[in-house]
Amino acid sequence: MKSSSTNRKPVRRKPLRRVLLAEDDPILAMALEDAFLRAGTGAVVICQTMQATMRELEQQSRCDAIVIDVHLGDRDDGWAIAELVDLLGPRRPRIAFSTASPQDIPSAIAEMGPIFEKPYDPELLVKELTAGRKRGLIARLLG
Repeated sequence: MKSSSTNRKPVRRKPLRRVLLAEDDPILAMALEDAFLRAGTGAVVICQTMQATMRELEQQSRCDAIVIDVHLGDRDDGWAIAELVDLLGPRRPRIAFSTASPQDIPSAIAEMGPIFEKPYDPELLVKELTAGRKRGLIARLLG
C-alpha cells in the first residue's frame, strides 16, 4: 500500500514578479528580501512606514504580493493597508501579515491572508506566498 504522501501532487511554486514589504525592522526586511529573491522573485520593494507604502502603491499599483507589518514606524494600524488593497478586487495581490501582535489585527482583516507571528522563518512566509492561489470549486469547473 502506498503512503498518502506519494499520491499528492507536488505544490507548484510560481515565481512572483514584484513583492512589496511593509516592514520597519531592517533585519527582517533584508531576510525576507533575500528569501524572495532566492525563490525567483523579480523585484522586492521595502517600505518602512505606512506613508511610504501608500506612496509605492499609488506609483506602482501592480504587485503580486504584499507582506504587512501591523506596527509600522509611523502607524500602529498597518493592517489597514490590507483593507485598501482589498478594494483592488479579485485580482488583488496576495497578502501575508508579519507581526508580534496578531491579536491587533481585526478578525475580518485577518481572514485576508496568513499571519506569521514574529519571530518566524522567512522561508515559510515565502513558500506560502509562492504556492499559488488556491482555486475554489467554481474556478476549477470554469477553468
